[in-house]
Amino acid sequence: MSRIIPVFFIALGVVLGGSFTGSLGGVLTHQSPLKVMSDIAEDLKLYAIISAIGGTFTNLRLLEGVFFHGEIMIIIQQFCIFMSAYMGAQLGYWLITVLCGGK
Repeated sequence: MSRIIPVFFIALGVVLGGSFTGSLGGVLTHQSPLKVMSDIAEDLKLYAIISAIGGTFTNLRLLEGVFFHGEIMIIIQQFCIFMSAYMGAQLGYWLITVLCGGK
């Protein structure tokens, strides 16, 4: 359970950092940086979740072993980690949306 807080902030950082850095592309291509930032934040949510949980293959292998051994606690832990990553990515997207003036 000690992974929940770092996973949250990793997902949040991926969305915020990627959006801010990607908005520089909008400046260089003479587009609205806020529009580009908002679009990038929406696209990065899925990638933020995947990168925060550490990829998918190790978690799928872990869950595969759980079904053969019947340990339900590992499934609950993985669900909590996934939800933490989702909430971090969603918070990052919400912050960018508010910063850019909403939708």
